[in-house]
Amino acid sequence: MDLVFFAKLILPLFILVILFSALITRTDAYSAFVSGGKEGLQMAAELLPFLVGMMAAISVLRSSGLLLWITNLLSPLFLTFHIPAELFPLFLTRPISGTAALSITADLTHTYGTEHIISRMAAVVQGSTDTTLYILTVYFGAVGIKKMGRALAVGLLADVTGMILAVVVTLWYFQNVWS
Repeated sequence: MDLVFFAKLILPLFILVILFSALITRTDAYSAFVSGGKEGLQMAAELLPFLVGMMAAISVLRSSGLLLWITNLLSPLFLTFHIPAELFPLFLTRPISGTAALSITADLTHTYGTEHIISRMAAVVQGSTDTTLYILTVYFGAVGIKKMGRALAVGLLADVTGMILAVVVTLWYFQNVWS
């Protein structure tokens, strides 16, 4: 049998297992599904102001030119460590918003091409880091956690570590800078 055939069966089989277990335990699966959908919509409505605020802040930062100005200012520092300054907007926005970081990565790939070291670094950074501030804002806000200082510090430290290692590994793998 073909692997694609089995891959196509996973989701229908998963649904059948859920329905079969609901039948065995005599659970009203449809009511549980509708209730879960209702809770999901309520949570989405509660999270919408947080998401709008984050997206507005990122939009203002990009369209004001401040991001470009900071990038140009830090360019010599980045080049000292073999880091293209064009990645700074990605480094800055990745912990905040996955959508904004993905649009920056797409823009870099469109500008430089898929085989360019900047595009490759951007792709590795995209896959090696997370949207820490988004996660803290949305998920901690949804459950009402107010004190998130240590989680923020650990999350941002993990992001910085991921970014540094993404640059190092990409340079090592694609250009052998340190050999």
